[in-house]
Amino acid sequence: MEHQKAILDENAPGRYYVDNECAGCGFCLETAPGNFSTNEDEGHSYVSRQPASAIEMAQCRESMDLCPTEAIGDDGLKFGPKTRLENESWPEVVQ
Repeated sequence: MEHQKAILDENAPGRYYVDNECAGCGFCLETAPGNFSTNEDEGHSYVSRQPASAIEMAQCRESMDLCPTEAIGDDGLKFGPKTRLENESWPEVVQ
């Protein structure tokens, strides 16, 4: 049976998330300390606060790129309850 990824419930609602593949290595905590926290009891990280600036957005993106287990995801504007940053504009519809 194939192992399925599942988004952790602890994640703050929004664009970025951590799934159950997280090994708790801590790269995300070093790269984006204001956006990730660790669940010491479970041994994994999670998104504790969604990015609120372009710098934090870049740090979260870097964390996602560095994650050795690819446990950090970015649903962008697609995911239902997840929301865009207030300063982001909606994409234009191309006809």
